[in-house]
Amino acid sequence: MPVITKFTKLLKCKNSEFGHLYMKIQSIPELYEHLPEHELIMVEVLRQLIKEQLPDYCKEKISYNVPFFYGKKGICIIWPAAIPRGGVKSGVLLGFWQGYKLMDTNQYLTHGTNKKIFYKIYPSADSIDAQAIQDLLHEAIELDKKS
Repeated sequence: MPVITKFTKLLKCKNSEFGHLYMKIQSIPELYEHLPEHELIMVEVLRQLIKEQLPDYCKEKISYNVPFFYGKKGICIIWPAAIPRGGVKSGVLLGFWQGYKLMDTNQYLTHGTNKKIFYKIYPSADSIDAQAIQDLLHEAIELDKKS
């Protein structure tokens, strides 16, 4: 592909309404700058629920431009629709990295096309079920401790 064409395509991406999301997000405050208010609220609620449950050995980092929580292995990820490449059309996804190993007795999680990651997409902050998330996190943490 000629250099001029590459430059023109890059320029079009940078000038599109999602152009700012092609950069690498390095921190939570930087992520929040790119989210619409309703997604920002949901991400913050989910982050707080998760951080309250995680033991000290677990950490949070930005991975694929979204919050990712891990211990010995990945535990969960929060993917707002505003961030490309997550397959989320609207709302905010909470995905459990080892979801296929969770009992999920209340069948709260969706078993999509990914064989390992099971998830729930929240359309609004009101739809977040704190108790269901806490139960799943407890189970996911126990699995992580055994790995």
